[in-house]
This record gives sequence, structure tokens and C-alpha cells, in this order.
Amino acid sequence: MSKTYHSIYAPYIEELIAVKRNMGFKYTHAESMFSDFDQFILRSHNDTIGVTKAISEQWCKRRENESASTHYHRCTLLNSFSSFLSQRGFPSYIIKLPILRNNFVPYIFTHEEVAKLFWACDNYQSGNNDLRSSIFAMPAIIRTLYATGMRISEAVSLNNQDVNLKENYCILRDTKNGEDRLIPFDATLSAVLKEYVMKRDRLPVSTSMDSPFFVTLKGGRCSRDSIYRRFRKILLFARIPKNNIRLHDLRHTFAVHSLVKMVESGMDLYCALPILSTYLGHKSYQATNNYVRLTEDMFPGLLEKVDAICFNVFPKI
Repeated sequence: MSKTYHSIYAPYIEELIAVKRNMGFKYTHAESMFSDFDQFILRSHNDTIGVTKAISEQWCKRRENESASTHYHRCTLLNSFSSFLSQRGFPSYIIKLPILRNNFVPYIFTHEEVAKLFWACDNYQSGNNDLRSSIFAMPAIIRTLYATGMRISEAVSLNNQDVNLKENYCILRDTKNGEDRLIPFDATLSAVLKEYVMKRDRLPVSTSMDSPFFVTLKGGRCSRDSIYRRFRKILLFARIPKNNIRLHDLRHTFAVHSLVKMVESGMDLYCALPILSTYLGHKSYQATNNYVRLTEDMFPGLLEKVDAICFNVFPKI
């Protein structure tokens, strides 16, 4: 799944990625950001090696609906690359990093919005015949993200051998935390994925156990960038306001809806949180704890009985 670069910086990007991976870093997300930067350089018609102040400022300008975290990491990545180029004799500008404040609140879809999103995936037509499009797999991908809470990078990395539709589970390999994770899923998602596989296997492309599970019409692996773009269009088609909504919010929605379901079924929060934390692949309970207050905000009164017992465990923020 390695990227191919085409700008004048291509050999230096590849060298930096190789250095970082030799140091033990996965650098997968950075690789995708570098692909974006590579295209940015091609569009700017820059033909001199060395990141100037103008290029840095243009690249680091915050984009519409871009989260503060993503914006910060784009700037950090460019500074890292500029430093790398300077060490190799190409003076490059280091921009002042934006202040990163941890005040981001994810968007949690309502059950009605989830239903509208599914309907839009099933009925949206792209209007073009690009065989590299991810539109074919979108109904299955969006349902998978919501039903399992997996990250989009984990979903597009799935191969056929990783998905067991007889026993209803999939294996996520070498995830963000560097570990494999087994994800069980219910019969409803299994039915969706079986229907997807039946239609996928009718495509005139070769497939094997090592082939990607989610594919384009050409049989290639669906890319995150393609799915992001398609997701924005599907939000518009579903008439869900797209401002400040990210694909990753489906993971947050899964967590909140799952926590609500477990608490409403009578499960003790002390039992529910470790289960959800393990399922999501969190290294500690701290990340999972953040969903407690999101749940209380959306479903007032649901956690009152929990607060009576552990009011000092999850302080209000």
C-alpha cells in the first residue's frame, strides 16, 4: 500500500519515510499526508528544491472543516521534512506551529441520521464511470465503520483472509497501536458483507485470499482519500449538514451508541467500559472514558445511577 510520488521532492520524501521506518515508526498516516503534499507541489509548479516561506505558509493554511489536530500534524510533518532537507543541503523554512488545544468535540450521529446515511449510500449515483472509484463498496464500508467502530485505515487494510463470514469476525492486523485485534460482529453486518462479497465476486477481476476485501470496480484496494471524498458527497445527498463532520465520527458514534445500549440493558458501567475499550483497541481506559460525558450529553439522565456510585471517577469537564 506504499504511495508513489511524482514531484521534485519524490526521492527525498521516500528517503525520509525509509529513515523513519528503520527507526521503528509505522509512518502510515504521514505517508498519506506526503502524497497530498506531493500533489500540492505539482500543482504549484515548483521546480526548485527547498521549502520556501511562501510554500510553507500556503501548505499550512488551515482547510475548511479540518480538525485542529489534523492541521497541526500537517504543519509538523512539513517542518520535519524541511529540517530533513536542510540537513541535506537544501535550506528550507520552518514555520511556527499552530497552538493545539484539546477542545475538539466529535459529532455523534443520531439513529435517524445513521438511517439516512445508509439510505444515501444505497441510492447515491456518482455520475461517472471511473473504475477506481470506491462508490461500489461504500454501502458496505459505511455500515462496517458504524457497526464495528474500526478506523477507516483498518477497514481499507482488510484482506479476504482477514474476514470470516461464517463465524462473523474479522482480524485487524498491525493496527495504530501496533497490535492485531479480533473484531466480532453481528448477523446484520454479516448479511450486508455477504451480499457485498456476492456482488464483488461477479466483477471481472481476479481475487485471492491475499486480495483486498473492499475493492474498486477495477479490483484495486479502496483508498482512504477516495472514501473521504465520497463520504462528503453522501452527507450532502442525505441532507445531513456536513460542517465539522468527519468520517472518523462514525467510530465515535459507534462508541456512544454501544455504551448507551449496554447501560440501558442493565450492564454495570465498570463492566461496559473495559469491554468497549478492548473492542476499540484503546491502550488505556482514558480514551474510552471520554465517551461517558458525551453519552450523558446526548442522553440526559441515563448515567444518573452511575454517577451516584462513581461521581468522583469521571469528573465533569
